[in-house]
Amino acid sequence: MSAVPTPVRTPASDAATSAEPTGDSHGLDRQGRFRMHAAIPLSTVGFYMLLVALLLYADSRNPTGGFPFVVTFLIAVIMVFLARFLTTEYLLDAEFLRARRLFGSRRVRLEEVRKIEYGNLRELGGVSFFGGWGWRGRLWSPVVGSFDSISTVSRGLLVSEGRVPVFISPKDVDGFARELSRRARSYHQELEVDVGAK
Repeated sequence: MSAVPTPVRTPASDAATSAEPTGDSHGLDRQGRFRMHAAIPLSTVGFYMLLVALLLYADSRNPTGGFPFVVTFLIAVIMVFLARFLTTEYLLDAEFLRARRLFGSRRVRLEEVRKIEYGNLRELGGVSFFGGWGWRGRLWSPVVGSFDSISTVSRGLLVSEGRVPVFISPKDVDGFARELSRRARSYHQELEVDVGAK
């Protein structure tokens, strides 16, 4: 009787096939990808809408008709940034962590992840107001140096790979850290820092 050959497994295939329901299975799709939206504070959404209301009010109170094109342009800019804010999400597949939003994203190879640690933008001391609004959200911190921030709130995860870490703020920080750790550890026995393995 001939022996049945054993299929060869790779880290990528392990990560894909091991996407069985866990405590965080609510985020899995049919392809085994884990998706989670960023935390969306209503206060920030309210602030954007307040800016729009103030512009409309100021324009309506101007007896000379004001500058309708300027007001329209400013409202359009505010709405684009609100859309970027609301579309921020994170996706884990067999090979990548993808931090995405309208007009800007970052892709991190799971096999290159070395640290998954809790972070806070206030503690990192990110410098550059316009960096957070930019295409990639490149900031500089006296603690970690340059990093990308694709986030919506101050508390989140700092994921280190290569030279430039990325800061993300998933809705369920602990749950996302566990799933990211599980997939990253399919390539390594352990990471230098790994809050998701606890």
